Amino acid sequence: MPVSQRVAVLADSDTRWKWGALTARRLVPGPLGSGGHHLTGYLLRGRATPTARQLGEVGVAADRLTEVTCAGFLDELRRERYDVVVLALVGGAVQAVLHGVRALWPEPAARPVLVTGYVGVVYEKLADGLLLRHGADLVLANSRHDARRFRAVYEGVGADASAVTETALPFLGGLPYEPAHGSRPRTVVFAAQPSVPESRADRTYLLRRAAGHARAHPGREVLIKLRSRPGEHTTHLEELPYQRLADRLPGGLPANCRLVYGNMGEVLDRTDLLVTVSSTAALESLHRGIPTAVLTDLGIRESLGNHHFTGSGCLASWDQLDAGLLPAGDPDWLAAQGVLADPGAFDRARARVAELAARPLLAPPDPYYTLTTAPGYLPGLLARHHLAPDGRPLPGSARPAAGESRLRGWARGRLREAARGAYRHGVQRVAPAIRRLGEL
Repeated sequence: MPVSQRVAVLADSDTRWKWGALTARRLVPGPLGSGGHHLTGYLLRGRATPTARQLGEVGVAADRLTEVTCAGFLDELRRERYDVVVLALVGGAVQAVLHGVRALWPEPAARPVLVTGYVGVVYEKLADGLLLRHGADLVLANSRHDARRFRAVYEGVGADASAVTETALPFLGGLPYEPAHGSRPRTVVFAAQPSVPESRADRTYLLRRAAGHARAHPGREVLIKLRSRPGEHTTHLEELPYQRLADRLPGGLPANCRLVYGNMGEVLDRTDLLVTVSSTAALESLHRGIPTAVLTDLGIRESLGNHHFTGSGCLASWDQLDAGLLPAGDPDWLAAQGVLADPGAFDRARARVAELAARPLLAPPDPYYTLTTAPGYLPGLLARHHLAPDGRPLPGSARPAAGESRLRGWARGRLREAARGAYRHGVQRVAPAIRRLGEL
């Protein structure tokens, strides 16, 4: 394995950038950065491309960070030599890159090791997401539970499951929780999610209950931890930002209840009780030993994702929390979910990456989806990323047109930003208004 490795991460949202960059740091021995391995970041252009503020909040830097299209990234892979590439993307984009890499190197070649996985809890679209990730050299599973499920899906369709590698969530860490105020929590954090729940009524209900908890316990500070500001997008669309709902809340928020942003790890440093519907923040909290409540107020439903926490010992309602309940995680459940992962959780993945990177040649990616297995699905999926059915970039999709001036490139960028802003405005302002008018 080279003494110094070049690692690239391609991500399509702030949370996936965090997962991808931290995973890259776990997969190569020694420090990333000057004097060690080099980490180059790429942000896939799209509706969820993170802003500079969001990237700063994540707190994971790269030697270089560039916004690209899928075809542009493939062009970068052709021109630059990377040892490892982490694909921190939604499944369809992963599949597009895999076919693009196969088109670049259709025969065994000195290509990068391709790694992908999931940013958190996998509670929906299991088969769909997994099969779209098939073909990477490593498909990381965040727990023993997930590794079993992933292998079962691949083996069930007759696909090679050897790429599935058990690891843990790369951002689990922080200091163990030590109650500073006895048994009574003093800082309660509600970890909000962009798309769960979806309806205005449900989101307003959760906001009202958080404010009610603050009023019922004036000695506590209730923090509503938000992922993004209005106009920003993250991994999931947020049509009804809590900021706007808070402005319309009857009576407003009490003095000891406020909206906060920032790095989740830093917020957890001062948390005595973490409350959420199904956020991955619950796993971070449980890893530290912080009392963690997964809300049942809106039911335990697959659409909410809280069904994943059955057996965890953390399911609770606001009424129970108001009465003083401090849920404790079940040790067996925590172990199966990788929440109590040991420091060697990434050893196997690290060894596998090292072994592959040391080979002079690697076979081309071999995705399950091909023009033979999915002729009615794959071409449309690739076309969304401006790739032809054989994985090659469509003409003009990778680089600016020949002779394009700097001014024209600047104008193209401003137009793209304007279109992105219009899209976000439509999602968060126009679409909800149309649904209300149409009683949809």
